Amino acid sequence: MVGPPDPGTEPESEAPAAGAGEAPHYLGHRERLRARFLQAGADALPDYELLELVLFRAIPRRDVKPLAKALIRRFGSFAEVVSAEPARLAEVEGVSQGVITDLKLMEAAGRRLARGAIQERPLLSSWSAVLDYCRTTMAFSAREEFRILFLDKRNHLIADEVQGRGTVDHTPVYPREVARRALELSATAIILAHNHPSGDSAPSAADVRMTREVVNVLDPLGIIVHDHIILGRTGHASLKGLKLF
Repeated sequence: MVGPPDPGTEPESEAPAAGAGEAPHYLGHRERLRARFLQAGADALPDYELLELVLFRAIPRRDVKPLAKALIRRFGSFAEVVSAEPARLAEVEGVSQGVITDLKLMEAAGRRLARGAIQERPLLSSWSAVLDYCRTTMAFSAREEFRILFLDKRNHLIADEVQGRGTVDHTPVYPREVARRALELSATAIILAHNHPSGDSAPSAADVRMTREVVNVLDPLGIIVHDHIILGRTGHASLKGLKLF
C-alpha cells in the first residue's frame, strides 16, 4: 500500500554523502545488521545491536551504535532500556521524543504479545506463559507494583489489574480491597504478583505476612489464592512453591 512517509522520518536513501559520491558508513552497517536479524534471528544479536534496530526508525541519518551502547550502559540490558520510564530515558544525551515513543511502543508490543499468550486459556495449565507475562509487565519497573490476575471458575482470566504502585521497596496492599474487587468481578480465584526493583526475588517477611492476610480474608468467601509470584530482574519466587502459605 502506498502512502505518505511517517511524520518525522526521512528515507535513508536520501542521506547526504560522506564524501564525493561516498555514502555514510552507517548505511552499510544498517543493511548488514537487518540482514543478520532476518537470517539468524534476535538471539544472534547482542542487546546493543537489537537496540540499534529499534533506533534506526527514529534516527534515520546518524550512526546509532554509540547511543545504543550508552543506553545499555545506563540501564543494563535491552529489556531494561525498553522498560525504563520516559523521564529517565530523556536524561540520556541523544534520546529524542521520537526515540522514547519507539521504545515505549516496543514495550507495549511485548506486553500485548505476552498477554495474548494467557488470554482464553486456563492459566494453571499455562503457567510458563503466566510467568512470562508477569515478567514482561513488571520485572523491570523502577517502582514496586502489585498486580492481581482475577480468574473465573475455569481458571480463565477475567481481569488483570495493578492494585497499587509504591516506592522502590514498598507497595501498600489492603486485603479487604482485594476481596471487594474479586467479588465485583465474580472471581473464584486470584494470582497475586509484585516486583522487587532491587532485583532480588526472595520474599520478605512482609510479603509472606500480607499474602497470608489476603488468604485469610478470601478463604471464607470461597475465593482461592493460587499463588503469589515475586519478580526480580533475573528470576522469580513462588510463595506457593516455597510453601509459605
